Amino acid sequence: MEIGHNVMHGQWDWMNDPEIHSSVWDWDTASTANSWKHSHNYVHHTYTNIRGKDKDLGYEIMRIDPRQKWSPVYLAQPFYNVLLMAFFEWGVALHDLDIEAIRRGEKPVKELVEDLKGIGVKARKQFVKDYVGWPLISAGAFALAQLASGGRLPESKRSRLASKLRGSARFGKNRRTAALLDSRVSGVESTFLSTVAANFTANIIRNVWSNAIIFCGHFPDQAYTFSQEEVENETRGGWYVRQLVGAANIDGGPLFHLMSGNLSYQVEHHLYPDMPSTRYSDVAPKIKDICERYELPYNTGPFFQQWGMVQRTIARLAFPGGKVRPKPGPYRPEESWRRKFAEGATKDSEAAKTRGRVPAEHPAAGPEHNSGGVDVQPPPRGDD
Repeated sequence: MEIGHNVMHGQWDWMNDPEIHSSVWDWDTASTANSWKHSHNYVHHTYTNIRGKDKDLGYEIMRIDPRQKWSPVYLAQPFYNVLLMAFFEWGVALHDLDIEAIRRGEKPVKELVEDLKGIGVKARKQFVKDYVGWPLISAGAFALAQLASGGRLPESKRSRLASKLRGSARFGKNRRTAALLDSRVSGVESTFLSTVAANFTANIIRNVWSNAIIFCGHFPDQAYTFSQEEVENETRGGWYVRQLVGAANIDGGPLFHLMSGNLSYQVEHHLYPDMPSTRYSDVAPKIKDICERYELPYNTGPFFQQWGMVQRTIARLAFPGGKVRPKPGPYRPEESWRRKFAEGATKDSEAAKTRGRVPAEHPAAGPEHNSGGVDVQPPPRGDD
């Protein structure tokens, strides 16, 4: 997540390095770059937490807000929540198909076929890489190492292929082949299979972890959701407030933030999606200062608290009913944080320094930054 997600957001486009530019980058997961940029960079980051428009709210298969209409199909959502955890990359790959549009018959068949073709090509590449290519390389490396060591490397005495030959009705004719497989292939075979198992396990762990981090970004109790009517005449300032209160952070240290791709700073990420993720920790105190001054919430909490609230919500809303959980009030920093920030802060706060800025249309304001990776479309600048 620290590399793929952030590069495709255009966070490093300013370097003009063709190797890590959002226009050419693809990542080591089942979803195609183009479909992900549309469903995530555009749809999710533009319509964040708007019920009926942000497809990340339950990924079109789960009810995660009590104001979403209940259906009997949601009774099984605790079960397919677990499936989505384990195979999250495949769920993300199918995400941009727009399941609701397909159900309503609104998606053109040609477009659907093209999307499925792209997913199929990417899925084949991933499968061949993880379960054929790398296992063959590791098996070949073992064979070369065994040859170089004169056969001194420990290996299995029996080949699985040889065991199958012995169990066949024509074993008599295959006796020599089975013996040859036992003596020459058993180590290579076991290395190939163990690499397949290791890659499968690693993919499951990666899926579960990324699912947890992403779900904690918008589904905890603190995060607000919005109806389409509430945002009908949304201003640019209102759009930024929605990004702020619709996201939730996860508390942690530098290693935790690195391992989460800095998506533990979900608030900062939604306010500045094309800002390099390494800067989120720098701007977080300034965001907190603004929240305190303007009496806005700053949603954050420990990992297990956030994740636990998400799982409780998914389990409860599988059934009819449910109530909107209480939301946090204005941000109030702890005294220890206040002292720490005051020691390194300038006399004026960030909010105070920007009150007298030049208008957006003034020549001194400079141009808007256009990134190839971010297709977010907030409302135009106004008087707000």
